[in-house]
Amino acid sequence: MIPERASSRLDIALVAADAVSAPEWDGLQAAAPHPHFGRQGIAAHRAAGLAPADLHLVTVRAGGRLAALLPFRLRRDLGALGAPVAQPFLSPFVTATPPLVSGGEDVLDALVAGLALASGGRGWRWPLLPQDATGDALVAAMERAGWRIGIAHSFARPVLNRRASEDAFLAGHPHKSRLKDLRRRERRLAEAGAVAFETATEGEALAAAVAAFLALERSGWKGAAGTALACRPETHAFARALFSGAPGPVRPRADTLLLDGRPIAISLALVAGGSATLLKTAYDESRRAHAPGLLLEARIVARMHETAFADRLDSATLPGSALESLYPDREILREIVALPPGAPGPVLETRLRLMRLEASARAEAKRLLGRG
Repeated sequence: MIPERASSRLDIALVAADAVSAPEWDGLQAAAPHPHFGRQGIAAHRAAGLAPADLHLVTVRAGGRLAALLPFRLRRDLGALGAPVAQPFLSPFVTATPPLVSGGEDVLDALVAGLALASGGRGWRWPLLPQDATGDALVAAMERAGWRIGIAHSFARPVLNRRASEDAFLAGHPHKSRLKDLRRRERRLAEAGAVAFETATEGEALAAAVAAFLALERSGWKGAAGTALACRPETHAFARALFSGAPGPVRPRADTLLLDGRPIAISLALVAGGSATLLKTAYDESRRAHAPGLLLEARIVARMHETAFADRLDSATLPGSALESLYPDREILREIVALPPGAPGPVLETRLRLMRLEASARAEAKRLLGRG
């Protein structure tokens, strides 16, 4: 355990991840649902070597009870001219970064004090912060403490909030032509064989679905490029651990679209607190003309309305997702710069300008590589 500050009600500390017990971490996550910074997700990262073994957390305790938690790391950042900044723990499998918080303004104010301790008074670069109750409350707490905040980037992610029924969802959908196109593609797919939909949430069925996903993803362009989960031992181990169905407040889910009994699209999701994060999808690229990935998503939408397994589907995507035409709702994700009073290094405006230049350069490099 490193620096700690205590008051009559709240204790702020920076601790190693192993210092927080499974029951208290799971209890906080159940009170503030969020799959990425829960114990199961962090444990899967660490077991696979995708997170530092000495990963540390900012924690706040209220009356001995864990009330807030954030995994973090320090890294050198172009926006700070190469100087270190603090950042929430991030990996390619973390698609949102709000802290786990169960409490009011006092807990958030204490958490912000902990963030300043964690960064050593340096700035924070915070990607993928949702513009929701938790994200907005965190920014407000920073501003109360005199931090300067700037938004470097933002984008709208497709989500779907469950309607009263699937009929209500279909009737109010803004892209009727997309729905009509999917019905046409499913009819054409049915001409090729028997179409079925299956869901697995535990045991051998879940393990078999995860194995089928890994094989299906590797058979496509991601396998050829070496970026499929099964191509690297660490990501293969991560997928097995994350979707193992181990006890905890986050429950894995695998949905599969089959043609004559063979998987042609599989979605792996994490369900927590009424939200299903659709983390990974793979499909049979030989069936691309039938859009099997989107047909599977449409089946998941129907099942959500039928069984209420979730109140929201989170696409977990970046801009340009095909789900933008299927999911009519949006969640705003921001990348912010947050500077505590007296933070060393470039001023806020300079950091934001450098971050935007960095993003433009990466987009151009990606465009050129795609062209090649």
